[in-house]
Amino acid sequence: MAKTPDFTKTLQEVMAKFPVDTSSFQDAFKSQTALGERMAKVALAAAERSTEISSQWAKDTIARMGELTSSKEEPAEYAKAVSDFATAAAEMAAEHMAAFAEVAKKVQMDTVDLMLTAGKDLASDAQKAAEKATRETQAAVKKAAAAATSSSTVTKA
Repeated sequence: MAKTPDFTKTLQEVMAKFPVDTSSFQDAFKSQTALGERMAKVALAAAERSTEISSQWAKDTIARMGELTSSKEEPAEYAKAVSDFATAAAEMAAEHMAAFAEVAKKVQMDTVDLMLTAGKDLASDAQKAAEKATRETQAAVKKAAAAATSSSTVTKA
């Protein structure tokens, strides 16, 4: 009966010949999580500010509704109250929409800043990795050349 060969040792030797530096993967993971954390902070700050704006807008509208619903002596006063409410509502809408626009602008600026920073970090990491690979390759070439030279000298003798 044929016995299945055990390739465990062979596979381990092959993997040892191709070492993988996992530190670059770990660094990439850390930088990605840091970027994600900063992006989440930007989004949460924007959500918090947007909620504050919405809440204030609702409070202002409710306060104006109280003035609108109060009883009046003359019918013309009701028309004036509705007109005043509509004018105030339009002004509040413009103010609050401008506040929302400021929040959006800040989020956009923060996001662009984060992306530029991440791009610079990525370029720096890529340059370091390339320099390290170049050094390792040069060392391997020198080692192979030395081994080739020594084996050719042994073969001639």
